[in-house]
Amino acid sequence: MLNFTDSNALLTESVDSGLYQNLVAQLVKDFGLANVDIDLPFQVNPKNLKTILHQKIYRLMMERFADYLNLLYIIDVPEKKVKEIKASDVVDISNHVAFLVLQREYQKVWFRQKYA
Repeated sequence: MLNFTDSNALLTESVDSGLYQNLVAQLVKDFGLANVDIDLPFQVNPKNLKTILHQKIYRLMMERFADYLNLLYIIDVPEKKVKEIKASDVVDISNHVAFLVLQREYQKVWFRQKYA
């Protein structure tokens, strides 16, 4: 139910379950709490969301590493999962981190909807 192998499966499930807009709202909220600007239109489609998130995380890793770490802390991405990433290229690492961010944010909205 909350175990996804990639971002596409996660985003498809969020659309199918009706939680996609909540996922986008949660991303905007947590990025705001971390003082990181992310320009997500309310009606952003899943493919563009994945691309925007990946690019933002890549830029944070390359240019503002302290903000990147703060964002992961605010979102509550497990440090253990970040350390388990087996990529050596920053582009691949940022793609995996983007998936972890989406996974954690979806988990938040899913639990909120299920136990509200």
